[in-house]
Amino acid sequence: MTALKEYQRLEASGLWRPDPQAQRREVIVSLGDATLTISEFSGRALAHWSLAAIVRANKGELPALFHPDGDPGETLELPADETTMIAAIDRLLRAIERRRPRPGKLRILLVAAFAVVIAGAAIFWMPGALLRHTERVVPEVKRAEIGRALLDDITRVAGQPCMTPEARTPLRRLSQRILGEARRDALVVLPGGVQETAHLPGGLVLVNRDLIEDHEDPDIAAGYILAEAVRARSTEPLADLLEYAGLWASLQLLTTGELPEATLQSYAEQLLTGTPETVPNDRLLRAFAAADLRSSPYAYARDMTGETTLSLIEADPRAAQGSATVLSDADWLRLQGICGG
Repeated sequence: MTALKEYQRLEASGLWRPDPQAQRREVIVSLGDATLTISEFSGRALAHWSLAAIVRANKGELPALFHPDGDPGETLELPADETTMIAAIDRLLRAIERRRPRPGKLRILLVAAFAVVIAGAAIFWMPGALLRHTERVVPEVKRAEIGRALLDDITRVAGQPCMTPEARTPLRRLSQRILGEARRDALVVLPGGVQETAHLPGGLVLVNRDLIEDHEDPDIAAGYILAEAVRARSTEPLADLLEYAGLWASLQLLTTGELPEATLQSYAEQLLTGTPETVPNDRLLRAFAAADLRSSPYAYARDMTGETTLSLIEADPRAAQGSATVLSDADWLRLQGICGG
């Protein structure tokens, strides 16, 4: 198909040269369905050019000059007065070009699709994956260092941690009793700032002085500390910090081992003002049972009516036998004076 259906037969005269060294000769040019035939005036065919392989060497200029694709030495020149043939060949070449496969366009589409996939991964998958990877590879020593840096920022607002010589040993005993032997120095009692309890990377647990000073029963403070430990196990402290800090701060920690000071200060403020994540009661009850600790004193301290903490009261795992000793009376009295008041 020539895409020139209005023509039954189209012929023109022109000058043909088979190679650069040959003389140009006058020929008859016939446009067919698939070929351009170049013939002598006697009718003997001299050349057949495939229509799909014709190139115009001088677009927009006259006389028009054509050659087979890949062989610019063989030429066909059509004079300016053969406007019908020139226009027909140009129209035909445009039609063939439109139908020709476009590998470059396909490559562009493939590259664009790949870029979209990479961008999607960067936006939706990579941040979460990077945060998880960073959280996994940060060593315990660095976690403890980050926790201490956060504590320094917190104490600028909340005041210096409370400690008297008499309260040091009872505080360590309380921490060992609830958190385990390896975490005897994990508790930090603050004079203000933190609402009740909070946890920091590296295992530190912050405790508001009111939980110790305002209650006669050590089971209450122990219950709050235990609940914070359960919360820390469900929301890893460093993971919480990295999620708050965002992608670039996490990259900085991964590459330099440091977090921006502004990020630490901002997160410290968040810890002091934010609402702690609620721990499901069934998990709390299992933790109280494992610690041989009554859950009802903690439940009534959270809600003196018991309405919102009824399940912790009714399912108290140590309701009958009572808690295993948290602290002796003497140690509890010493600990209640930890802030010197």
